[in-house]
Amino acid sequence: MPAQRPPRTTQGPPRAVVNELRATAPPGKADRAAQSFARALELLERGRPGAAIAPAEEAKRLAPRSGAVRELLGLALYRAERYRDALRELQAYRRVTGRADQNHLIADSHRALGSPEKAVEAAREALRGPIPEEAKAEAAIVGAAALADLGRFAEALGLLRGVSSRGPKVRPFDLRVWYVTGDVLERAGRPSEAKDEFRRILRHEPGAFDAAERLARLG
Repeated sequence: MPAQRPPRTTQGPPRAVVNELRATAPPGKADRAAQSFARALELLERGRPGAAIAPAEEAKRLAPRSGAVRELLGLALYRAERYRDALRELQAYRRVTGRADQNHLIADSHRALGSPEKAVEAAREALRGPIPEEAKAEAAIVGAAALADLGRFAEALGLLRGVSSRGPKVRPFDLRVWYVTGDVLERAGRPSEAKDEFRRILRHEPGAFDAAERLARLG
């Protein structure tokens, strides 16, 4: 699952991050930590997560108690597909901040490492928390995929339907929820319902994902 992107900036880290670094870095180290953070953020935004890891690790060395730094390093590691290392940093972010808004990445890292039960647990925690709707949708997507891996299709569909859009406006992450719903239905041996989900996607976004190909294969 793609990670949520940190805020874009060409002027250095957001002020809230600078203030956090001043509060958590040792005396005289906050400016250097902010520079390393800014470099890592720039590289991550340019699609170079591997290159972002080193400056993010430098920022962590200077301000290890900064939640923003642990989150940024976790994102870089996750996008570089270093899931075990990403899990460590994202869990540290969760402990430091008390926030579950990156639990979908924690869950996806668990799934990538072959621990679907842990993925489900992290996803359910996110769904119970006060986090943005997009983060909840991503948590449901990962949790449902992990439940499907375990053959627990009814539970997977319950997670997805709990976040599915019912309003007139379709958001990009709604399409992702519908796609995974179709995938789970197909895996559960319910092709007619799966086709309905793929058609639903195509009505709103004809070129989305491989929904047209999936629908054609289902006949």
